[in-house]
Amino acid sequence: MALEKAVIPFLVAMMLVTGVCNTLLTKYQDNICVRDCDAPKPRDRRLFEQPVVQTVQMFIGEMGCWLFVGLFTLYAKYGAGKSAAEEGGYQPVNGHDDGDAASIRSNTPIIPIVKVMSKKAEDRIPLTGFRVLLLALPAVCDICGTTLMNVGLLFVEPSIYQMTRGALVLFVGLFSVLFLRRKLHFFQWFALVTVVAGVAIVGLAGWLYHKGDAPESVGEAAILAIREVTAYFKDEMKQPGAGMAVIGVLLIAGAQIFTASQFVLEEYILEKYALEPLKVVGWEGIFGFSVTVIGMLVLYFAIGRTDAGRYGYFDVVEGWREVTTYKGIWVSSILIMISIGGFNFFGLSVTRTVSATSRSTIDTCRTLFIWIVSLFLGWENFKVLQVLGFALLVYGTFLFNGLVHPPLKSCYVREVEELLPEEPIEHS
Repeated sequence: MALEKAVIPFLVAMMLVTGVCNTLLTKYQDNICVRDCDAPKPRDRRLFEQPVVQTVQMFIGEMGCWLFVGLFTLYAKYGAGKSAAEEGGYQPVNGHDDGDAASIRSNTPIIPIVKVMSKKAEDRIPLTGFRVLLLALPAVCDICGTTLMNVGLLFVEPSIYQMTRGALVLFVGLFSVLFLRRKLHFFQWFALVTVVAGVAIVGLAGWLYHKGDAPESVGEAAILAIREVTAYFKDEMKQPGAGMAVIGVLLIAGAQIFTASQFVLEEYILEKYALEPLKVVGWEGIFGFSVTVIGMLVLYFAIGRTDAGRYGYFDVVEGWREVTTYKGIWVSSILIMISIGGFNFFGLSVTRTVSATSRSTIDTCRTLFIWIVSLFLGWENFKVLQVLGFALLVYGTFLFNGLVHPPLKSCYVREVEELLPEEPIEHS
């Protein structure tokens, strides 16, 4: 028990570090010039814009979880004595584990991170054989969601990207009610509205500051926002690219529909079937990689090799050239794969050692670190509205998960059912 408590801070720290590195490295790739780099105007230079390639990187990183599976298998076989698999099945870790099983003997000291290779069998059917193909469904949702988010990241700063992803809790909540028959309390609906308001403010901040205006206070920002929205509908916004930040926010927010679908599908499948969470990540990596590569080839022959599609998102040849030619891109690609694999591993370790709610709460702090690093690197400027949006997102997330009390005592509920999947799979 003392060992587990001592390891938890390390797991949390590594989850934050790998998660922050993933987002910042992806944005770093987006800022690398690959064509016409000597053009006098920055807007005439062509940067690395390959969101589909970045999606492939993510799935390769997820497939890297099989490396951890192999290491755990060797540990169970040689490091922990005779494995449970040799005894004909999984053995419970201890008497208070509620059905959790691990591939190590019950009389061996438990390392907390080994829990990612244990499964809560209960009376569920083992997810083996052709049943594993069910994980292709959430993998397809992962493809759509990740690609849209990578496209949106081209148009916004890393912190705005991370904040907008806070809209995920809205769609997870709604889909849980519609498809999993869960119940939302009144204060949770209020929390969802708060999250949506935070996302809207973040998008508005990106729009205003892309236009070059810098309000010094929240009140001034509100007045400026009303004026700019009115001007937009009157077609007075003439600056090219001024609305790209809004498009980016909408793409990222819309991608959360697919990510929420992925979470709900995973929870639905894992409620019926039993499989170690780290293997779930690995299988989804395999399916996602296979479908994405096939889709890239089809889209290349249909669009990418045409004059209109040349140098675009579906030009596989150009994407491969850029990745292999520029050192900054291929080095960051390797680091992204490592960070994604590490983030999934440490995130699942936090989920199994603490709880899914704690993981989602800790992940919210990732936005703050990304924002601080982005400011330090000069990738963005300080934005008053962004602070307000961040505060609303954090408060809404905490309130939704029952970590802070509702504003009205009559709305307080002692036991709150978690609507996030027990083993959520994060990838960026």
